[in-house]
Amino acid sequence: MRVLLADAGHHPDQRPSQDAQLVVSELVTNALRHAPGPGGLALEVTPDAALLRITVRDSSPSRPELRAYDVRRVGGHGLQLVTRLCDQLQTIGLETGKQIVACLRLPRPAA
Repeated sequence: MRVLLADAGHHPDQRPSQDAQLVVSELVTNALRHAPGPGGLALEVTPDAALLRITVRDSSPSRPELRAYDVRRVGGHGLQLVTRLCDQLQTIGLETGKQIVACLRLPRPAA
């Protein structure tokens, strides 16, 4: 993913790229932790490099649950981070599980 964003003009050490890496990490980790079986990951950058679409597919039909923030709880805060960083987060039910689609706006890279 770092290479995809770098090729689109987003340096890996800059915040937008780091935010994107965090979102992908959280969504993939949740899929691995909460869903048995196969899954998938697709990353798409729009032609103007201003939007990253992250799609994570897994075999569980259960929708992600956004928990209330609790400073005393260890774990369970990833979805809070994802919703704060993304402009859109959508869960789509599939015959064999679900897919989560997260859209993250990126600043237009300098020409």
